[in-house]
Amino acid sequence: MKNLIKALKRCAVAGAAALAVISLQPLSTAQAAPAPVVGGTRAAQGEFPFMVRLSMGCGGALYTQQIVLTAAHCVGSTGNNTGITATAGVVDLQSTSGRVQVRSTKVYRAPGYNGTGKDWALIKLAQPINLPTLKIATTTQYNSGTFTVAGWGAAREGGAQQRYMLKATVPFVSDSVCRSYDQYEGLVPAEEICAGYAAGGVDTCQGDSGGPMFRRDGAGAWIQVGIVSWGIGCAQPEAPGVYSEVSTFASAIASAAATL
Repeated sequence: MKNLIKALKRCAVAGAAALAVISLQPLSTAQAAPAPVVGGTRAAQGEFPFMVRLSMGCGGALYTQQIVLTAAHCVGSTGNNTGITATAGVVDLQSTSGRVQVRSTKVYRAPGYNGTGKDWALIKLAQPINLPTLKIATTTQYNSGTFTVAGWGAAREGGAQQRYMLKATVPFVSDSVCRSYDQYEGLVPAEEICAGYAAGGVDTCQGDSGGPMFRRDGAGAWIQVGIVSWGIGCAQPEAPGVYSEVSTFASAIASAAATL
């Protein structure tokens, strides 16, 4: 997939064969990946209660108890939309214990989204989900260090979607290093942030699009700094994951949420 088009989005549409993905890869060649599998290890029940699985084959996070923050490339145009089902409350998508499923009512897609940058969207739900939400970064203060990603996407490039939520940790990659990699020259520094290992081996994959990239803030609480957007393949060397830089769009996200 390294020689395919630059912007391989990371969403897995139900019924499609090979769809978009998420990626979390390189930093520097001196760093070794902590696990040899895409997606890492299985998340514990309740570990990331804000995580949402969307029926079109994407991930998301509860921005409020009635609004999901996801990627623009996962949804259609802004407007009424009752065709999306959000599943929350479980790490095992087949479990009925604690599982909550709610239909959408509206979608808000980032104005001006054209496939490059601005990859965020909001989904209004028919009713609130009584689970913790994930706050978003409003400054670049947390755009560094080590991040956590989680989702139900493929555990290997081109593989099947997962029944259980998987999690992984990946390090920040600077804009200059990220843009130096093959097919990453189109990175939009003001709107996107890279993360991953230069050696590859740990990454998110098809079906993780729209999910959050997050870390602990100064008080030890989870805070979202990125949204899974695109990458080249899954867990390949020198092919970091690219995420929408949440802090850049924090004000626009808040304003849009107020209109839903």
